[in-house]
Amino acid sequence: MLLTGASLAADPPVNSGPDKKREFEFTYGATVKGLQAGQTARIWLPVPPSNEDQEIKALGQQLPAKAKSARETKYGNEIMYLEAEANADGKIPLAVTYRVSRREVKADFNANVPDKEGVDLFLKPDAKVPVGGKPLTLLEGKKLPPEQLELARLLYDVVNDHMRYSKEGTGWGRGDAVWACDSKYGNCSDFHSLFISLSRSQKLPAKFEIGFPLPEKRGKGEIAGYHCWAKFKPEGKGWVPVDISEANKNPRMKDYYFGNLTENRVTFSVGRDLILVPKQDGAALNFFVYPYVEVGGKAWADDKIERRFTYEDVDGNK
Repeated sequence: MLLTGASLAADPPVNSGPDKKREFEFTYGATVKGLQAGQTARIWLPVPPSNEDQEIKALGQQLPAKAKSARETKYGNEIMYLEAEANADGKIPLAVTYRVSRREVKADFNANVPDKEGVDLFLKPDAKVPVGGKPLTLLEGKKLPPEQLELARLLYDVVNDHMRYSKEGTGWGRGDAVWACDSKYGNCSDFHSLFISLSRSQKLPAKFEIGFPLPEKRGKGEIAGYHCWAKFKPEGKGWVPVDISEANKNPRMKDYYFGNLTENRVTFSVGRDLILVPKQDGAALNFFVYPYVEVGGKAWADDKIERRFTYEDVDGNK
């Protein structure tokens, strides 16, 4: 059932109780393989930001060369860049460890937040996220409410009802809104690309965030791959998070994931179609969460970059 603006503000049952927190060490590791001994590779790594959702402290690095820090200008993502030579085995190993303090994110639907410059950026299309076209067929015959929170909830439900979380076959995982609309399934990038496309088509700013998920149970272990979510900004309000793919996998959390994010994650970057610093020779990155490597002016194949991401909750938080 669509929640009204009044019920969102006055009776948000999923927002009750104190905010949860999680503190953990996160190691971002990779090994570039398949090189000739002494061959040079250019390597870009995303750096998790400290922001209103998390605090980040770098604990240590194991890098084969001195890294430089930079910030791309479109979204402000921080980047670590290095040029390194392969060892005698044709490999370049690297790892960076962070201390992460992550907060549960809860939208305050009552708070009035002045609109800032730069929000218009999140109304524009991305390469795989059109504003208009095929995704709009999902809204045909639907009465769209004028109130933006109600509109966002309708779009959230449209995507959740249309999609099924699955990684079968090929095509998923690119965050292609048109493909997601046609296929009716995909992973988190597909769900949220479709939501962002629909939101922007209705003049509702929406942005893409990507990082890594942690299991709910405290402890330590490896993380298989990335997770992403979206945020939208009603006029005069703050950014409101949604995690539709998690809601699809956990129907009992459907209401929670409209306006809330668990503390079991870490953000690494924002946005799509990224031009790195220093500029890569290849095309703009669809999104930036894994190491990007170029050798001889060309992107190095993903299957030649071995990734390993691990976490360990700190004492007292297990």
